[in-house]
Amino acid sequence: MQPIILSKKRIRQSVMSLSEIMTIIILSHSSNYRTFKKFYTGFIAEYHGKAFPDLVSHNRFIELKASALIPLCHYLNQKKGKATGITFVDSTPIKVCDNRRIHSHKVFKKLAKRGKNSTGWFYGFKLHIIINDHGELLAF
Repeated sequence: MQPIILSKKRIRQSVMSLSEIMTIIILSHSSNYRTFKKFYTGFIAEYHGKAFPDLVSHNRFIELKASALIPLCHYLNQKKGKATGITFVDSTPIKVCDNRRIHSHKVFKKLAKRGKNSTGWFYGFKLHIIINDHGELLAF
C-alpha cells in the first residue's frame, strides 16, 4: 500500500514592497474607478507598470493586500485632523452577503449583524466616519 502524501502549501515571499502595495491601495481610493480590478488591470498595470517593476497579477495582489492592513490603519491614525468644533458623521453599510443567504453564511457568522440604513436592511457591518469642517478624518 502506498503512503498518502499531503500536499504542502507554499508560503511565498512577496516581490512587491509594502510601500508599493500601500501606494496602490491609497491611489485606488482616490481614483474614479468603480472596481479595484479595473483600476489595477486597466490603470496601474497598463499605464504605470514601469513605476512598479515587480508588479504581480491582480489575484496575487489581492492576496498581498492583507499584509498592508495594519500599516494602513497606522497611517490613517497619523493623518487624523484636529477637532475644530464642527463635525460631520456619516455611515455606510459593508454588506457581507445578500439577505436571502444570511442563514447559510459562515465567514462572519459571529461578527456580522443585521442592520438598517436609509436604503433598507442589510447583513454585515456599518462603517462610521467622523470628519471636521475642513474634511479631515477625525475617527472611524
